[in-house]
Amino acid sequence: MTVSPDEGRSVPSGEPKLERSIGPWQMALYGLGSMLGAGIYGLIGKAAGQVGNAVWLAFLVAFVAALLTGLSYASLGSRYPRAGGAAYIAHRAFSWPLLSFTVGLALVCSGLTSVATQSRVFAANLATLLGWESLPLSVLALGFLLVLAAIVFRGIKESMWVNVVCTLVEATGLIIVIAVGVSYWGSVDYMETPQVPGADTQWLLVLQGAILTFFAFIGYEDTLNVAEEVKDPGRNVPLGIILAMTAAAIIYVAVAITAVSVVPWPELAEAPGPITEVVHRAAPLLPPILFTAITLFAVANTALVNYVTASRLLFGMARQGLLPRALSKVHLERRTPHVAILTLLIIVVPLALAGTISDLAAATVLLLLTIFAVANAALIVLKRRPGEPKGRFEVPTIVPVLGLITCFVLVAVRVTTGDLKAPAVAGALLIGIVALYAILRPEAVPAEEMPEPEA
Repeated sequence: MTVSPDEGRSVPSGEPKLERSIGPWQMALYGLGSMLGAGIYGLIGKAAGQVGNAVWLAFLVAFVAALLTGLSYASLGSRYPRAGGAAYIAHRAFSWPLLSFTVGLALVCSGLTSVATQSRVFAANLATLLGWESLPLSVLALGFLLVLAAIVFRGIKESMWVNVVCTLVEATGLIIVIAVGVSYWGSVDYMETPQVPGADTQWLLVLQGAILTFFAFIGYEDTLNVAEEVKDPGRNVPLGIILAMTAAAIIYVAVAITAVSVVPWPELAEAPGPITEVVHRAAPLLPPILFTAITLFAVANTALVNYVTASRLLFGMARQGLLPRALSKVHLERRTPHVAILTLLIIVVPLALAGTISDLAAATVLLLLTIFAVANAALIVLKRRPGEPKGRFEVPTIVPVLGLITCFVLVAVRVTTGDLKAPAVAGALLIGIVALYAILRPEAVPAEEMPEPEA
């Protein structure tokens, strides 16, 4: 058995450390909760509009494409189980502080954008569910953020248990959809796609649908950032990522088959709530408010995972010397990065109260794909570096190579097929991060000199 380079060492005594308390099933559910979300409820309709009844195949192709980068992250998590995620990986592979700083802050921006967006979605759904339409959404969103920050501060154990509950509720909602519609299976041609004049374009449509559904499987960075708090990370981080992606693929494919079996795909594409429409036709006695309640859990879970991830990113970057040292402090009793958690709250509250940040959200998707490309490239470099210790989960070099190519293709497709607003915002964000780097002038600690986490 090979021991990863980040196992078996500890940070200097006297300093509180993050607590290793996450087991294999919690790790898998954390990853699954990061992938499942309220977005899938609308994604099915959009994908059906592109691919028709073959939407299930688009999810399957997307799973294979996403799994390439997922396996790279599983290998990286096995080698380097520590907070900081891709920022630390980039630092170790390329020793270029500006790249590590840019990768880390871009990921933090993505997390903050998600938390701010989900807080408003949660507030809107809660107001609908409880009849609180008279209350300003900003008040409910602020209350949600304060509760969220309190949970993340309280401890990783508490955050994980909330995640487990929310993930199980999310999964149960999708399983209900499958259960009420399974009797309709076999009623349609599952390879039927929209008719397009000209040559046979079936596989082209499936690939387009796969690009759309690819984002339903990303969650690798979230799992990598809590690796320092996982028991036996060399085994459990890869296991968690692979189990989560496989479970998500099975659920998505089954939901897709159910949806087009119950509702003809042209109607599914036009439905304002595709999954709600499926349940309404297959089981009209089920109250629609049930899925409003489930959406609350899905939205809360997405925000929770992103908050935890962003706090560990700030913590890890501070320990690398890329951000002020205070952000790397760990609370003596709670064993959480409390300064980082509070800093995020101070930043995310005005973002949430500002209202729509959809342009920023679209831009961070592009940045995420670029960061996934960096992570794949880093694994290639680290695998080829003489003397670099291996982890307990290794993949052939062809895996990160194909993952790198897939990410570049997806970036190219997103830039060339959409408007220029998202790339422009992404570019502006990168310029702002580089400017901040020039102002801070951080002195990064060499990777080999950084204190290692507790085994």
